[in-house]
Amino acid sequence: MSQLYNCVQCDLKFDSKKKFEAHVIFSHKTDSTSKKKILILGGGFGGMHVLKELQKKLDAKNTSITIVSDNNYFLFTPMLPEVASGMLNPRDITTPIREFCTSAKFYQATVFSVDLQQRLVTITRKFDGKNHALEYDYLVLAVGSDNNFYGNKPIEENSFPIKTVEDAIELRNQTLSMMEIAAQTGSIELQQKFLTFTVVGAGFAGVEIIGEINHFVRKSVKQAYPTINENNINMILISSKNEILPELNYKLGESARSYLKKMGVRIISNVKAIDAGESHVELSDGEIIPCTTLIWTGGVTTNSMIKSLICEHDKGGKVLVG
Repeated sequence: MSQLYNCVQCDLKFDSKKKFEAHVIFSHKTDSTSKKKILILGGGFGGMHVLKELQKKLDAKNTSITIVSDNNYFLFTPMLPEVASGMLNPRDITTPIREFCTSAKFYQATVFSVDLQQRLVTITRKFDGKNHALEYDYLVLAVGSDNNFYGNKPIEENSFPIKTVEDAIELRNQTLSMMEIAAQTGSIELQQKFLTFTVVGAGFAGVEIIGEINHFVRKSVKQAYPTINENNINMILISSKNEILPELNYKLGESARSYLKKMGVRIISNVKAIDAGESHVELSDGEIIPCTTLIWTGGVTTNSMIKSLICEHDKGGKVLVG
């Protein structure tokens, strides 16, 4: 059965996207310029900052602001590692987007298409799955980035990303599960495999997540898992460069390296993860690490929606401006 496109303004149905958009343009798009329409796509740091600044500086009588986001909350992503380790609850790092909307209109929806020529964005509403068209005079693209696995499907399929609340909860559940399994095996080899946590990527996210998981596991083992030998815990951080935390200066990066080593984290530099399975990860220097928990913080790429826009892009897929 072909997909139907519903116009929520007049409840008509269309059997093609082209017919649906043509209907919206000719039947509902207004010609009035008395009120400028600003449409913000994305409810992360960029989108929320723009929203707050525009609401402060623009008169609602002359401007209409609409924001669209997949989630109905703003997520403070730097604290995701603390959720993964159980130090914080998800509600501690999320705030309803509507709390920021003093005059703006909010849609919880996914972006279905963006027509830059017609200045029209089609969204799919989360609560009923219906398509809805939004016109704009000014468009703000703040949809964030996608995880970049560099085309490596085995790593993508066998690793845990850490970009969403759901990712953090899944990683916490995985960590708890591995400790429970390790506590009930009499094999030293199996216990070591279940208690090996490997993080790929030594930027801010990678360093923080290995630090949080390391603290969580070692503390939990001491307090609640008497059958686990702490010497069987292996925390590994993989860096493709010689240093860690390349976003900072060398001195701060080395200070972080010294601290992590003191806390029992093994740091492997100048290598890349090239393959992975359910119970191992292979490095570019030939080393194969037995582990059942591989965490990926190895990079991001331009959002696929941005790449699909019919406009000029740079080599990385970002929109060229100016």
